[in-house]
Amino acid sequence: MDYEFKKNTLDGSYHAIFSMGHEALGRWLIEEVGKDFSKIDAILAQIGALKNSTREWRLVGEDLTLSLQDNEALVQANYLFSEDDTELDEDMNFYDDECMSLCGFEDLEQMLHAWRAFVTRF
Repeated sequence: MDYEFKKNTLDGSYHAIFSMGHEALGRWLIEEVGKDFSKIDAILAQIGALKNSTREWRLVGEDLTLSLQDNEALVQANYLFSEDDTELDEDMNFYDDECMSLCGFEDLEQMLHAWRAFVTRF
């Protein structure tokens, strides 16, 4: 999983660009975590508590949810949890990568530490 963090010096906004298949992680990081160090600490604590466990932990956000289970982290758009059976146009399927991402606990931990260092520095 490759990523790059940037800060727009004109408006102070942060950006997280993630490799293909992990785009939802970048969106989740910016929209749901941001500079909330207490949220980062809570996620890191849960990762530590859940390593080699079968229990699950979820952090439900406004648009995206982080699920930790079986040493994997899944970020997915909340609308994917809905019971609505409305079919989307076939051309919309390519947006799935921006709605769901999966990575291991180690990758998520490394990314969160790198993010904290980045936003602290800038």
